[in-house]
Amino acid sequence: MNFLDNIFFALLLAIGIGYFAINVKKLIRNIKLGHDVDRSDNASERWKNMTMVALGQSKMVKRPIAGFLHIIVYVGFVVINIEVIEIIIDGLFGTHRVLSFMGGFYDVLIGSFEVLAFLVLITVIIFWIRRNVTKLARFTSSDLKGKPSNDANYILYFEVVLMTLFLLMNAADFHLQNVPGGFKDYSAHGSFPISQFIAPIFNGVNSSLVFIIERAAWWLHIAGILVFLNYLYFSKHLHILLAFPNTFYADLNAKGKLNNLESVTNEVKLMMDPTADPFAAPANPDAVPAKFGASDVQDLNWVQLLNAYSCTECGRCTSSCPANQTGKKLSPRKIMMDTRDRLEEVGRNIDLNKGVFVDDGKSLLNDYITPEELWACTTCNACVEECPINISPLSIIIDMRRYLVMEQSAAPMELNNMMSNIENNGAPWQYNQMDRLNWVNE
Repeated sequence: MNFLDNIFFALLLAIGIGYFAINVKKLIRNIKLGHDVDRSDNASERWKNMTMVALGQSKMVKRPIAGFLHIIVYVGFVVINIEVIEIIIDGLFGTHRVLSFMGGFYDVLIGSFEVLAFLVLITVIIFWIRRNVTKLARFTSSDLKGKPSNDANYILYFEVVLMTLFLLMNAADFHLQNVPGGFKDYSAHGSFPISQFIAPIFNGVNSSLVFIIERAAWWLHIAGILVFLNYLYFSKHLHILLAFPNTFYADLNAKGKLNNLESVTNEVKLMMDPTADPFAAPANPDAVPAKFGASDVQDLNWVQLLNAYSCTECGRCTSSCPANQTGKKLSPRKIMMDTRDRLEEVGRNIDLNKGVFVDDGKSLLNDYITPEELWACTTCNACVEECPINISPLSIIIDMRRYLVMEQSAAPMELNNMMSNIENNGAPWQYNQMDRLNWVNE
């Protein structure tokens, strides 16, 4: 590799990583649009949670076939990308297989990379068949039409291309290492348990042409990795990066426990305080009154917005949702996708208006998520239990329901009747307390 190649590689690397850094900055800004919530408690339990769920894939294997296949891709993604370290060093300094000084350990590394690349190829093909040929129900539902469905396939194609380029690059390298009399600096380094069976396609081909093929595969491989890295921000595969913080900051409370709204708690405390002056002017007359519940993404907390960006769109939540199974409009996966789409729309609004959000007349409620979907939820927590990275669609549903009830008085008639009965009779039923035990005489 000559001096100009090194400069071009450095520019390619800077552009790829720079653009990724810009998008990460936008991502963090968008997540911080949510209001604050403290998730710094019980650090040891949070680290354990992240280790077991995100790193150990403990919830993925509840569905053994899909879980096992996912682990292959996951391990392959992590381990094979160690090779990127060598590619970056070689690209910047014009070396070739700079880590080969490791000797036998280097052989083990390259050999394991190849085996994993081959397994990833097989797994990705199986995933593609499951999604496009056998058409599992959770991959063909209406909430995955269009971009989400295409996005999943694009990722599979990306992985096929990257693994193929990696094996082709190694096969050409292996061939050049065995050219009689040697070829440039392609001395025998590495172990090639898979690509050695591909290398025979170069038999009889001019070594200079094989060198061009090897270099082309090398450049396309690293360029493809950088393109894939930057595609993550626009893809559901952002969970590759966000699964770890998402599981770390997940709610550790019992799944049936609902939080109290701070705005409501403050109102109750004020009413119960005998020293409070109900006619006193507010401490900050210009402050915007706290909203009860959530109607847009800015009303959610930052962990809920992190959840939205972390969603893998796997559909396990929706496939386990009893409301969805009985034909209701509710899809927990759609709740998370809609939240992310709206958050991205808000982010673009801020970008266009120089860092300030300008009201666009839209909101998460009604424009993305309908009351019909929200009221279909049975609050059974099946979606939370099934999510492989501890996302909670239910928390968003509950906050939006709270807004409908407390801000718009838009609860269904059955709930309004129940709340009236609780207010008047101290119980959900329409009987006063004196008549509550009359049934024993029947």
